[in-house]
Amino acid sequence: MSGLLAVYRREMLSLWVTPLAWLLSFAFLLLQGISFYIVVDHYTHFTTLSVEGPIESYFGSLFMPFTLLLVCPALSMGSFAEERRSGTLESLLTAPVSPGAVVYAKYLAVLTTYLLLWLPTVLYVVIVRKVADIDWPVVLCSYFGLFCIGAAYLSIGLLMSALARSQLVALMLTTLVLFGLFILGVGERVFDPGPLQALCAHVSVLSQLEDFARGIVDLRRLVFDTSVVSLCLFSTRRVVDSWRWG
Repeated sequence: MSGLLAVYRREMLSLWVTPLAWLLSFAFLLLQGISFYIVVDHYTHFTTLSVEGPIESYFGSLFMPFTLLLVCPALSMGSFAEERRSGTLESLLTAPVSPGAVVYAKYLAVLTTYLLLWLPTVLYVVIVRKVADIDWPVVLCSYFGLFCIGAAYLSIGLLMSALARSQLVALMLTTLVLFGLFILGVGERVFDPGPLQALCAHVSVLSQLEDFARGIVDLRRLVFDTSVVSLCLFSTRRVVDSWRWG
């Protein structure tokens, strides 16, 4: 796709030469460090009561969805909103780059940054390996789950950034949508068995994280995440097309 690599490099540079990625990395690792410490401390004091290992508990903890609610909107908010505010969008759209390349390059840039944020957490697994048995397929499955959920959430953030005219509005819109999905998922544990509970269970990020933390890959979860990514990227491309011809 014409120009995709060039726009990708531009986006990665713009993310990492500004304080945003570094501040976000600090806040992210601080939250993950606190979460990991709480899980390990609990495990050391209540080993006989724990049905899961510390790694499984860490990936399935309540900290994870709230981390995603913080990271994904912050990473994606400036993708298009900042371009519109600074006036650089016009030069990008008039360059010999297809709208699809612009959308996919920006998406790949935020997704790559998201993966880089998670990379240092592999040290947690290495640390625990010294004192407990590690089921590596489960660890890989847990990271795969975080990748799938993050990919879906970042695509929503990209669409909200394309619809908004400022980073703050994009941040708020993305957070509202993601929090709405989180609350809808909680309905799985509130409603009686039936179609409504089944719908809530299908979109529940808590159940999805718990399944992946146990090494369970539910095809329905993958279909949902893939559908969200496809729909949001398609909609974002339509929005960018409308700017070019509008």
